[in-house]
Amino acid sequence: MSALGKVVRSGVRRRRVQTLVVGLATMMAVTVSVLGGSLLVVSGAPFDDAFAEQHGAHLSLQFDAGKVSAGQLSKSKDVQGVSGAAGPFRTATVTPRSDGAGPGGPLTVAGRGDPGRDVDEVALRDGRWPTRSGEIALSADAPLIPALGMEITFPDLPGDPELTVVGVARSVTRTADAWVVPSQMPALTVPGGGGYQMLYRFTEADTAARITAGGSAVTRSLPSGAVLGKQSWLTVKETAERETAVYVPFLMAFGALGLVMSVLIVGNIVASAVGTGTRRIGILKAVGLTPSQVVRAYVGQALIPAAVGTALGVVAGHLLAVPVMAETEEVYGTSSLAVAPWVDLTVTGGVLGLVAVTAWASAWRAGRLRTVDALAVGRTSPAGRGRWAARLAGRLPLPRPVALGLARPFARPVRALAMGTAILFGTVAVTFTVGMSASLGQVMKAKAHDVADVVVPAPLPDFGRPGPPGAEGPSGAVDAPGTGGLPGSRSPQGSGAEKQSEADPAAVATVVEAAAGTGKYYSAATVRTAVSGLTGAVDVIAFTGDASWGGYTMVSGRWFDRPGEAVVPTPFLTATGARIGDTVTLNGNGNGAAEPVTVRIVGEVLDPRNDGMQVFTDVSTLAGAHPDLTETSHHVAVTPGTDVTGYVDALNKDLAPLGVTAQAGGLGAGGDMVVTLNALSAILTLMLVAVAALGVLNGVLLDTRERVREIGVHKALGMTPRQTVAMVLTSVVVTGLAAGSLGVPLGVALHGWVLPAMGDSVGLRLPGSVMAVYHGAELVPLVLGGLLIAALGALLPAGWAARTRTATALRTE
Repeated sequence: MSALGKVVRSGVRRRRVQTLVVGLATMMAVTVSVLGGSLLVVSGAPFDDAFAEQHGAHLSLQFDAGKVSAGQLSKSKDVQGVSGAAGPFRTATVTPRSDGAGPGGPLTVAGRGDPGRDVDEVALRDGRWPTRSGEIALSADAPLIPALGMEITFPDLPGDPELTVVGVARSVTRTADAWVVPSQMPALTVPGGGGYQMLYRFTEADTAARITAGGSAVTRSLPSGAVLGKQSWLTVKETAERETAVYVPFLMAFGALGLVMSVLIVGNIVASAVGTGTRRIGILKAVGLTPSQVVRAYVGQALIPAAVGTALGVVAGHLLAVPVMAETEEVYGTSSLAVAPWVDLTVTGGVLGLVAVTAWASAWRAGRLRTVDALAVGRTSPAGRGRWAARLAGRLPLPRPVALGLARPFARPVRALAMGTAILFGTVAVTFTVGMSASLGQVMKAKAHDVADVVVPAPLPDFGRPGPPGAEGPSGAVDAPGTGGLPGSRSPQGSGAEKQSEADPAAVATVVEAAAGTGKYYSAATVRTAVSGLTGAVDVIAFTGDASWGGYTMVSGRWFDRPGEAVVPTPFLTATGARIGDTVTLNGNGNGAAEPVTVRIVGEVLDPRNDGMQVFTDVSTLAGAHPDLTETSHHVAVTPGTDVTGYVDALNKDLAPLGVTAQAGGLGAGGDMVVTLNALSAILTLMLVAVAALGVLNGVLLDTRERVREIGVHKALGMTPRQTVAMVLTSVVVTGLAAGSLGVPLGVALHGWVLPAMGDSVGLRLPGSVMAVYHGAELVPLVLGGLLIAALGALLPAGWAARTRTATALRTE
């Protein structure tokens, strides 16, 4: 073993605390960097690869066949800026019934003779493309669960057409829910109904503004009102990346905190080691080590624990990525998501390089010290620094040990600043995590949006082919709209569910209204519909009575107050390109009815369910298209002073003949994403707090070792062990309070930046009630959190100083 290697290993073994701090700080930075980098890759790569391979459409436009002809649409292919176009394809919105099951969600069907090639090449996942009438290919994203050989009927269309599923496919930009040959379309289109679809690729389509400009160019020469709907590829991409994109701003915040803290702590530890080891450096130079070797020795002492921390951080990053990636593996079928090896290599090289550069800069002074000066200075502390603070503290009406402790940070201002910075970042992390947990709680309240005291749950609407007994049905069905995500909103299989589904909503309403103790009351019914220009189903929740008190959080606009008005979540506005005051057309309202319903949007509501594709309106708005809504839930707020349990028991006796059961209201579970985010934030915050506390421990330990002779003098003059502990602990009070006072507003500011970014990543605008979660009474304990972190870090050095024998301390130089 070389002499330099012995010096490095000796330094690592002697400085156990410093070694542990460097390793943990590096592990924190690497863990968050690996996790964040992996999610950045996962969130974008699958969609981008599929979009490039399938030549996805930048813009899909739906046209009214009564106002524009196929010839007019064909001419739009030659508009300047269009690099490719497909269509026009005849389209229709139909509501199928599969293999004798109830009606499924409405489907947007397009007539295409082949999967296409240059624009929107539809990728077959199973089976084949339809080649004749009577065959259909379903999208893997369709509301109806696809299966080869399944028979689909359309009992509400003339002639009751029946089609066989021969293929399962996927359009990367989701241009349709199903495809048939063009000759099949007349049988799927009611007289005077249907439309045309055009798919465009533009030379420039990387921003929403360019997509809008391209859409305006291709429709400029068409009749006014010909466009029924539109869909941008950017909107589809945002939806596809939504599951992982929400984590990115959150992880960027923790990653920045971890990296900055690692750099500061590594630099401080190496600089402190150089400062306290001046005499050792002189001895090393005296026995023959060159200035370059001295610098490399201190860099090596930092790199060894950093390398161990990096390895552990890579493993921890992989483990934490598992639950997050599990939520996105189904987005693109069977594609398996994993941490990319290049992410590990990039993070490992970057963090170790950062540690090396920081350590080299801090150790540079060691190489420049003259041998004679280093041997002469030894461990002597600089004299005279901080005397003014000591004199000022001595005049205060405080015990002498406390006054000595309060003055100590001014004797070592650089070291106090380093400890304060570590405490600052720990306080920022705690403040941010507390605020984020509170904000996510508000979002979950908005998702459940049911503040009713009592609920009579509705059975699930039949949205597709039934599964085996006990199955939950399509993804997300358990949290059915209109139930508020309440436990028990999913009807079990068996006679109980059958009775509840047959209950007359009007009869239930009569019983509820007549019950003693009923205060405010409304009912909600759910149907599925399609929106012109969009694929997939949209949930329409129709209310009887005033539901504005039911926990619906408005982002902008107002709650509807008359028939024909509606409120919608932010993702619905984004997908349709609509704004408050615009109208949208709902087609196929759950029973195959051809009569469209036009609603005017008067408000934007916070609701993340069903990817935000929902419409809330009055039941009378759907009276013409759906006069017999039966899947109805009932929501009651009891009068003040009414016992909820007694009210439910009495109400259930009256509801028993109707086959339904009331239950006490409550909020549903937060969902996997919220649980994962809260768990991640707790783990990462604990790591940051631990690193901060160890940074304080390192600083106080160095300080007490430097002052060991001074402590011996104090003990010889009568200072007790308890007073010694008080002196050491109060030496970090000023630093802890200052760092906490600064860290809390910075944590609040970080929350104000990260939460809106997380909302934007999932297409949600967050109202003030979600953002304004900090209150004056809560900020005081958070400020004291900085003091707590400082005290935790100083406890061990304080105990060591208290246990040191007076004679031993006096003999120490």
